[in-house]
Amino acid sequence: MSDTRTIHTGKYAIDHIHKPVTVYFHNDIVASTDHALLVREEGTEPIYYIPRHRVYMAFFVDSDRGGVPEEKGQAQFWTISAMNRAGQDAAWAYTDPVDELSAVRDHIAFDPTQVRIEVGGPPAGAVKETL
Repeated sequence: MSDTRTIHTGKYAIDHIHKPVTVYFHNDIVASTDHALLVREEGTEPIYYIPRHRVYMAFFVDSDRGGVPEEKGQAQFWTISAMNRAGQDAAWAYTDPVDELSAVRDHIAFDPTQVRIEVGGPPAGAVKETL
């Protein structure tokens, strides 16, 4: 089986990534999965979406920007806080995404300028995820 499967939904290409994806805020792991989505849209940076149940919400604080209707759907934002640092609006989810992005429901996205995302090998001490 391939590590990636792509679905085209209008102006979006959604890659289903079936290999480890780990999200770090500074040196803390804030999310890790073998079932990430990578949403590509022409003219923008690709964005990783991690299933919400694989995100460590203890690092997340609701943002004042929460509940914002956006072009892609109703959005919820979080500030990531760890090691006495904060990443304002560094994570978000579409609680009610447009039909073209329905695959990202129950997933959280990360601002690639505020987190480090590693694709490939699992983080040290990680346990293989099963569905």
